[in-house]
Amino acid sequence: MDLFTSQRETQKHSDAPLAYRMRPQSLDDIVGQQHLLGPGAPLRRMISGDRLHSFILYGPPGTGKTTTAQVIARSTQSRFITLSAVNSSSTEIKKVAKEAESHLAYYQRRTILFIDEIHRFNKAQQDVLLPILEDGTLLLIGATTENPLYEINSALLSRLRVYVLQPIGESDLRQLVLRALTDRERGLGLPAECLVEDGLATIIQAAKGDGRAALTLLEMVMSAYGTVAIGAKEVMAITGKMATYYDKKGDRHYDTISAFIKSIRGSDPDAALFYLAVMIDAGEDPIFIARRLVVHAAEDIGLADPNAMLIAQAAAAAVQLIGMPEGRIPLAEATIYLATAPKSNTAKVAIDQALQAVREAKKIEVPRHLRDTSHSQARQRLGHGVGYKYPHDFGGYTAQRYLPEEFAGAQFYTPSDNGREKQIQRWMAELKAYLGNEGSPKT
Repeated sequence: MDLFTSQRETQKHSDAPLAYRMRPQSLDDIVGQQHLLGPGAPLRRMISGDRLHSFILYGPPGTGKTTTAQVIARSTQSRFITLSAVNSSSTEIKKVAKEAESHLAYYQRRTILFIDEIHRFNKAQQDVLLPILEDGTLLLIGATTENPLYEINSALLSRLRVYVLQPIGESDLRQLVLRALTDRERGLGLPAECLVEDGLATIIQAAKGDGRAALTLLEMVMSAYGTVAIGAKEVMAITGKMATYYDKKGDRHYDTISAFIKSIRGSDPDAALFYLAVMIDAGEDPIFIARRLVVHAAEDIGLADPNAMLIAQAAAAAVQLIGMPEGRIPLAEATIYLATAPKSNTAKVAIDQALQAVREAKKIEVPRHLRDTSHSQARQRLGHGVGYKYPHDFGGYTAQRYLPEEFAGAQFYTPSDNGREKQIQRWMAELKAYLGNEGSPKT
């Protein structure tokens, strides 16, 4: 490298974003992920001993997936190749595999292939990797923000171990920001006093576990205000509304709606409102939320409180009518109502049991006395309706078989002891006693 090339590289590095300049150079520099990279942790031991296997690094943005791969590249004796799934093809993968085979044969040096955003590979591209991993030609390290259980095909996933990276904790983010602020070689080289406590806390809060976001925000704030004492007011002036990390088609979408529904099912209105707020703040489709409320009202509350369905449907209609942000209020009202309502899943259990019985039945034949009599000749020629007892002719209730003969005595619906279903349970018991003893049911 000549003098001018060296100067260009130095200038390029100094002009790079702060998050890039502060990328750890060793395992000791990495903050967070102690369960994987802390002293004695399994992945750290394998990296330090250069005894790696193929694996996936899975976690939210800014948690250190690419950083970990770069540290491995510096510490391993293996040949290290990097591809991005965004712009790489099957041809490039095959080329890397062929070169890896040559290096292993002639230099006894294995190859590690790092594929960033591996979830963007389609099934055909993923299938190209199978024989390469099978014969040990190379080791694969993939990085993804999407759940590999859904985004990586099962054949490839069976050959990989998955390491889950967590959002960076508050204390680790604090360490990361202060290191970048004061580092004279790679960081901003400023006194720690330039960032007062509430300013630092606001950066940490805005980053929401994303190390890259924290450093990017720090750099933006310092570029705007220089060395003055920067507090929450200055940070908020740069950030505006704090964005919530939320991928509407990814894990956060499904995990948050799952937590929302489970909080309602668990009768915790505060938790349910919290997850509702996460979705609203992140721009989730309010109609999607409303649909889930309607489903929950039927599935988990049901006849314990039939008004739950009416409230959920009213909230869905209100959101469609008034839109957002006002729509947050009927959504919150429905959420609170459903969370505090008595719970019963008997309707879901009942229909599922009935469906199972139907699917397993050898035949399904409607009893003749229940069949359609709308045609004038149906009774005379086919015997339809013969023997049918019109309940209102018997005071509203009369003993009569309604199920097909082969299902006689089957019971699919069993009322719970919760809410209105306790009344239904009592009423059905009284009705059964009346029909059996010719008594009069109470009303």
